[in-house]
Amino acid sequence: MHIFSIIFPLVFIVLCGYLSSRSAFLSQLHVAGLSKFTFYISIPAFLFLNMSNANLQGSVSLDGFLSFYLPVLFTFSLALAIDRFYLSKNKSYERHSVFALGSSYSNTVLVGLPIIIAALGEQMMGIVFMIITFHSALLFTLTFLISAKGNNTAFSWPQFSKNMLLNPVVLSISCGIAVNLSGLPLFADLKSGLLLLGQPALPCALFVLGANLAFYKVSDNWQAALVATLVKLFLLPCLVLLMGYNVFELDTQLLNVLVLLSASPLGVNAYLIACQIKQHQATLASTVVLSTVLSVISFTFWLSVLL
Repeated sequence: MHIFSIIFPLVFIVLCGYLSSRSAFLSQLHVAGLSKFTFYISIPAFLFLNMSNANLQGSVSLDGFLSFYLPVLFTFSLALAIDRFYLSKNKSYERHSVFALGSSYSNTVLVGLPIIIAALGEQMMGIVFMIITFHSALLFTLTFLISAKGNNTAFSWPQFSKNMLLNPVVLSISCGIAVNLSGLPLFADLKSGLLLLGQPALPCALFVLGANLAFYKVSDNWQAALVATLVKLFLLPCLVLLMGYNVFELDTQLLNVLVLLSASPLGVNAYLIACQIKQHQATLASTVVLSTVLSVISFTFWLSVLL
């Protein structure tokens, strides 16, 4: 498939969402309602149904996990050092950890999934869902632990674990795995209903992404946001490609999936973490916008390299 044919439909949906919100055709209240339907109903239905039917035996790959997560951890550490020694005058662990999150956290659900399905099809969905399940847990835990070290506050494992387990993405994938492992077939009419609910998941996710971009702007701290964007869109995928190809010698299809996941722009959840910790909020809001806009270029580049 031609790269333009892969990218254009996705960009078109994002642009439609942006223009609908920017022109005030959709208010922030409308977008919030659509976001709630997308993240709490449609995407969980899509993830649950696909995970319940996935080939789990082919989805668990230690080499694949290491090829993805070792570069993610390295990038997180590198970004933390960049912020500590070059970007921030405020030498606080809370601030550095948030910048590190902003340079390594991928928007796997809203952007990664649609790109992978459009470019590679649905046959590798199992490994994608496995990566998504642990992605937020790993990076959010690191961020909060380093932040807690900086301000001497206790990190609440029970509260964090509860929040992660009740996350609609993690919960739907976990339930899908349980059904898959049980071997019990889904009731046919229930399966049909879930299929209908899940069909608009990816278009709605892209539309909501574009609509929400209208509420963010590139701040005065655009230099730091640009550094985080370049690290996220180009350095991290490059490291995943080198690790998967040279060290673990992954098969081409799995390697392509991991590179495209790592090349996804910064997810808005990272900005919400920044607001919670009260550090680098403007930087991460700017990075969400910059990385999403520039991901059109970066995805075109990575698809031309991989396909």
